[in-house]
Amino acid sequence: MMRGLSRNGWVLGLVGLLILLLIVTKLIQPSFGASGLESVTRAALPFAFATAATAVVVIAGGIDLSVAAMMAVVGVTAAVLMEGAGVTQTWLVVLAVLALGAAMGALNGALVVATRLPDIVVTLAMSFVWEGVALLILKAPGGAATPWLREVILGPIAPGPVVSLIPKSLVVLAVLLMLVWLPLRRSRLGLSIYAIGSDATAAFRSGVSIGATRVAAYAIAGVLVAMGGLSVTLSTGIGEPIPGPYLLAAVAAVVLGGVVLGGGRGGLLGPIVAVFILRIVRLDLTLLSVDPNVTTIVEGTIMAVVVMLGGILAVRGRRA
Repeated sequence: MMRGLSRNGWVLGLVGLLILLLIVTKLIQPSFGASGLESVTRAALPFAFATAATAVVVIAGGIDLSVAAMMAVVGVTAAVLMEGAGVTQTWLVVLAVLALGAAMGALNGALVVATRLPDIVVTLAMSFVWEGVALLILKAPGGAATPWLREVILGPIAPGPVVSLIPKSLVVLAVLLMLVWLPLRRSRLGLSIYAIGSDATAAFRSGVSIGATRVAAYAIAGVLVAMGGLSVTLSTGIGEPIPGPYLLAAVAAVVLGGVVLGGGRGGLLGPIVAVFILRIVRLDLTLLSVDPNVTTIVEGTIMAVVVMLGGILAVRGRRA
C-alpha cells in the first residue's frame, strides 16, 4: 500500500490541490454548486481529450502541435454531416470522425517516421495544413450537432441531492478514456509506446518496431483528438473552423500531470486532473472579477512556467 501511495504521490497531490481549489471557489462564490460544476466540466471536456492525446504522443517520446487544428477539422466535419441526420446516420458520423482522427494522427506519425525530422517541425507544419482543411470544409461557424447526441454531455446524470453533482460530461470523459487507455496501457502496443519513449535504441534491440509503434501512438492520439473535436461541436451545437486554445493548455496539463517531456513515464490520470486544476484557476480569477486580459496573462504565465520547468527536468533527466 505504501509503495502504491509513493508511486502515485504526485497524482494524489494534484487531487488534493483540486479539492482545495473547489473549496476556494465555493468560498468565493457561495452559490457555486451542481450547475457550476457541470459548466466547468463541460468546458474542460475538449481540453481533457486534447491533453490525453498529447500525453500519449509525449509518452512515446514525441510531441504533436497539430492537436487543436485536427480538433477543428473533426468538429466542422461532424457539424456538416450531422445537420439534419437521423439516429443511424449520426452514429455513422461519429464512427466516421473517429476514423478521420485516427487517419490524421497516423499521417502525422508516418510523416515524422518517413522524413526523420523532429516531431515538433512536422506537426507544426501539419497544423497549418489541418487549419486549411477545416476552413475548406466550413469558412465560418456553421452546421449543426444532432440534438439528442448533445444531450449526452449536457446536465447532470440524474436528479437528486448527490447524483445531481455528477455531470454527464464527466461520466462520458471517464468512460471514453478508460475504453481507450485501460486496454492500451497493459497491451503489447502500450508497453512498446512506453519503451520507445524511454529508450528507443534499447526498445529496437528488444524487437520493438520503432516506426510502426510511433505511427500507432499518433493514430491513438488522433482518436482522442476526434473525441475532443466532437465534444466541442456537441457543446456549442455548431462547427468552428478556427482552432481553439487547446494546444498550450494541453502541453501544460501533461507536464503538470507528471508526464515527462522526454517520454517513457506518466499516465493519463494526472494530466486530466491537471486540466481541471487549470480550468478552476481560470474560473476563480473570473469570479474575483479580475480583468479578462489579466486573467489571460496569468493563465498563460502558469502554462509557460509549467512547460519550461517540464523541459528543464526532461533535459536533466536525459543527462542523468
